Amino acid sequence: MDPIVIILAIVAIMVLLLFFGPPFKIVRWTSVGVVKLVIGALFIFFANVFGAMFGLHIPINLITSAIAGFLGLFGVGALVLIHLMIIP
Repeated sequence: MDPIVIILAIVAIMVLLLFFGPPFKIVRWTSVGVVKLVIGALFIFFANVFGAMFGLHIPINLITSAIAGFLGLFGVGALVLIHLMIIP
């Protein structure tokens, strides 16, 4: 794709946002979701660091980060229980 077309599309989107404003609810929900995914990834990272002594390893991916981020420490606990009891 031509770089001029991409630049013009970005400028057009910026002009539209200046006139009409961003849809605040969508921006807020998206930012909250992204923050929760990052927090979930950090929870799993620390669980992997401290669980390495016991042979615990939970892969960090979108689904496990979403579970840990939206459910918090209970989600991390559930992932640990799934790893220990269901997955040998």
